[in-house]
Amino acid sequence: MYKIERIKNGVCAPKGFRAAGAHCGFRRNIKKNDLSLIVSDEMCSAAAVFTQNKLKGAPVIVNREHLRDGRARAIICNSGNANTCAPGGLEIAYETCRLTAAELGMDEKDVIVCSTGVIGSPIYIDTFEKGIPRVVKKLSNRGSKAAARGIMTTDKSVKEIAVSFTLGGKTCRMGAIAKGSGMINPNMATMLCFITTDAAIESEALQAALSADIKDSFNQISIDGDTSTNDTVAVLANGLAGNEPVTGPGKDYDAFCAALHAVTTYLCHHIVKDGEGASKVLKCTVSGAPSKEVARGVSLTVIQSDLVKTAVFGEDANWGRVLVAVGYSDQEFKVDNIDISLAAGKRSVPVCEHSVACLFDEDLAKDILSQEEVYILIDLNQGNERAIAYGCDMTPDYVRVNARYRT
Repeated sequence: MYKIERIKNGVCAPKGFRAAGAHCGFRRNIKKNDLSLIVSDEMCSAAAVFTQNKLKGAPVIVNREHLRDGRARAIICNSGNANTCAPGGLEIAYETCRLTAAELGMDEKDVIVCSTGVIGSPIYIDTFEKGIPRVVKKLSNRGSKAAARGIMTTDKSVKEIAVSFTLGGKTCRMGAIAKGSGMINPNMATMLCFITTDAAIESEALQAALSADIKDSFNQISIDGDTSTNDTVAVLANGLAGNEPVTGPGKDYDAFCAALHAVTTYLCHHIVKDGEGASKVLKCTVSGAPSKEVARGVSLTVIQSDLVKTAVFGEDANWGRVLVAVGYSDQEFKVDNIDISLAAGKRSVPVCEHSVACLFDEDLAKDILSQEEVYILIDLNQGNERAIAYGCDMTPDYVRVNARYRT
């Protein structure tokens, strides 16, 4: 319905944005960037969503305060230390904003600060004092990948995307970088996502678009069932595309939301693909649901099941584990007429019909489960709503990665 095209340059694709990444001493490996910065030439409408963990990292507390006016111009983020339960962590987060603002010539309240890494480790302001001037000097309109690398922890790959779309006859661009590999669970996770756009959109409409999108994107992913403390998705919109500002529901708002969803679901896929120890992407589509909430809840329950995840890793078409997971979802629906199929590419195999076993080709099912991307298709046969949840298999490597995370 809406023309959305992939373009290059990540968070620097929209007009007026620069980015950078550098090694500044938060991590031991001097070859890895550990401080990233994104800056807009102009003031931006800003919106964000945060972790729902009761324990929140110091940056989340600061950002909630700074974004009350719906404005921001810069995002600074370190990796290697989460600044959660760290001595003096809140003061360090505030001071990081002040130091960044002083280098950039802006108000400290217009800076979003984020951290990711080990929880409960001391963090020191002198690392920021030395690092911020260094990363500011590296700012460029080609710095998206360097910034994306600077927010990675156990990630194996850079997560970056940019698209173009049209609002009111004007070409607009949207770019994003993200990190996330483990401690990923619904209601945000140990993931960060920074989105930039040159579309003109008022902050209230931007927040509404982001809050709505999250329900079918980042809140529909799970890697290991753990919800972290620093999870943040933040959007900056500087309006330099020159479109008539989007103020609320309408054709342009819908087009903006479509572009946003294309960006966020792309990143969801790549976060679960990069899941710690993962060998397969797992997507569960629930259709025929009586409500959107039921479809979301059931699909999430299935991809969160350790027994389902290990069965997929073992290429075992143990569909009973899927049906059991459907049954213990906390949603309200009937369970007497459920169909389940396994699919990969253009091939699929029904494994359960009307909530009862059916004969199926075990070899075909095993071959489907051997693919890098596996779909579990569930039809509840009691409505018209559907939803997708994104996850991955669970392998012995997940245990190995997390057994030595601090070392």
